Amino acid sequence: MAENSKQKVLIIDDDNFLLDMYALKFNQSGYEVYTASGAEDTLKKLREGLTPDVMLIDIVMPIMNGFELIEAINKEGLVKDTVKIILSNRGQQSDIERGQELGTDGYIVKANTTPSEVITKVSEIMGAKKKK
Repeated sequence: MAENSKQKVLIIDDDNFLLDMYALKFNQSGYEVYTASGAEDTLKKLREGLTPDVMLIDIVMPIMNGFELIEAINKEGLVKDTVKIILSNRGQQSDIERGQELGTDGYIVKANTTPSEVITKVSEIMGAKKKK
């Protein structure tokens, strides 16, 4: 795989342990990995021109939660073509529906999914979006 053809993933989570673990897993799977420790960090990177192929967004974060982050990204028209996937421990139907209303492409519950399964699901969701 050529260096410039790597899929870029931006992982957003306020838990540094999880951030590092997912970053390592995605890196080992051939992704170019970027991380952000919260919504403000994410918005700064996107406004500066980072255009990931896929974003994994945690919901429960201080200052601005994942839903508010997605709303801000949509409002500013940032990264329109990026696949947005919520990766959260919250698996309530209302959260899943809210994610869909905001235009996310997928919802993965951390507690029910190993890091390897997360990578598989991300690949599946990205493949499905490309077919649209």
